[in-house]
Amino acid sequence: MMTEAIGWFAAIALLITVGRQVYTQWRDKTCAGVSSWLFVGQITASVGFVVYSWLLGNWVFVVTNGAMLVVAVLGQVIYLNNKGPDDASSHAIAGPVTRQN
Repeated sequence: MMTEAIGWFAAIALLITVGRQVYTQWRDKTCAGVSSWLFVGQITASVGFVVYSWLLGNWVFVVTNGAMLVVAVLGQVIYLNNKGPDDASSHAIAGPVTRQN
């Protein structure tokens, strides 16, 4: 029972951390400091880990990696939406975009 609790705690911590990054990226409408390859790699790894975990019957990791796959897809969609076709040229002229409170 304690082993499962540790696994679920770690899963929640990971999802909150990555979810927060994706939320910040969405909220600030920027992709500064984030690479599209982060999400491509995360999607690839998550698909592999979901299959692997399912084959092992490890439900902590099936659920965690399934949720990470959803977060990675959302992150990639937000990244591509924020980047836009003229992202590089607009930052080169106007400088970095900062969030105003």
